Amino acid sequence: MAEVITAMDIDDDNNPSPKPNNNNKGKNVVAAAAPSHGKATPWVEKYRPQSLADVAAHRDIVDTIDRLTSENRLPHLLLYGPPGTGKTSTILAVARKLYGAQYHNMILELNASDDRGIDVVRQQIQDFASTQSFSFGAKSSVKLVLLDEADAMTKDAQFALRRVIEKYTRNTRFSLICNHVNKIIPALQSRCTRFRFAPLEEFHVSERLKHVIETEGLDVSESGLAAVVRLSNGDMRKALNILQSTHMASQQQITEEAVYLCTGNPLPKDIEQISYWLLNESFAESFKRISDMKTTKGLALIDIVREVTMFVFKIKMPPDVRVQLINDLADIEYRLTFGCNDRLQLGSLVASFTTARSALVSAAK
Repeated sequence: MAEVITAMDIDDDNNPSPKPNNNNKGKNVVAAAAPSHGKATPWVEKYRPQSLADVAAHRDIVDTIDRLTSENRLPHLLLYGPPGTGKTSTILAVARKLYGAQYHNMILELNASDDRGIDVVRQQIQDFASTQSFSFGAKSSVKLVLLDEADAMTKDAQFALRRVIEKYTRNTRFSLICNHVNKIIPALQSRCTRFRFAPLEEFHVSERLKHVIETEGLDVSESGLAAVVRLSNGDMRKALNILQSTHMASQQQITEEAVYLCTGNPLPKDIEQISYWLLNESFAESFKRISDMKTTKGLALIDIVREVTMFVFKIKMPPDVRVQLINDLADIEYRLTFGCNDRLQLGSLVASFTTARSALVSAAK
């Protein structure tokens, strides 16, 4: 039984201690003081939602889970979607609602950093699920097994987990969290209620960032906030990390340029300049100027290709020319992800636009 208790002890800085212990001395006093958030605390953890009402978006999903929790009808859950969309925060908020301050005693949390082979399923998870729980004042006696990044589990472990889920449904609920649902075997998917967490809309990311900016007392321009929201691509964790790193780097007003320089992404004006060269200059001149800008500003070609691709959608051109150009850009990005030579792919980029210009001239005649 002692081993089960050890497995259930989850470290969480956000979890307030239910009763202060006046007998703590020495390093125990330091441990008690750790939950207070200092300047060094990552904002991702500092501003993690503590309740379901605090979750920034996906109100339909959150309200459904909230209702099931309130009615004590919580099923096994499968939460999937891109990173930073609130999957783990949602299920931890459910745990706090179910068990109160003692929630860390009622859940077993395992993620990709833990060994989750078939032995863990047969021993650690099964031992936790099979023991009868004394809730000690918790609102629910049903325990919760949280398997974060479940798509990293081996197939054998997933097959072993099927029977464990069925056998201990009476007193244990399983919550699987993953980015790629296709890596979860169909037998596990059918045993869970599935919820897809889509990338957050810009409005929700912006509103949450404004709350952080106000709380931290930051000086952020409108263009700087828009740049953070744009670069986050619906990932709240990424947005908070960009905001905090830019604040630590600049120590002054956070502007659009400061955000782009901190993250290493090409500035919008640089992309416009590169696009102008590609559409108007000769092959040799475009190649030389883009290569010089890459070297001077330390830009990655794959970032340039991605941003130029988005810029192409804004340019007015015949559909067939746009289709061919986008297809060529997609091939270049694909090759860059496999580590192909940058100079060769830059030549391919300039050549693709040279061909597109010739097609535009022919279409204009």
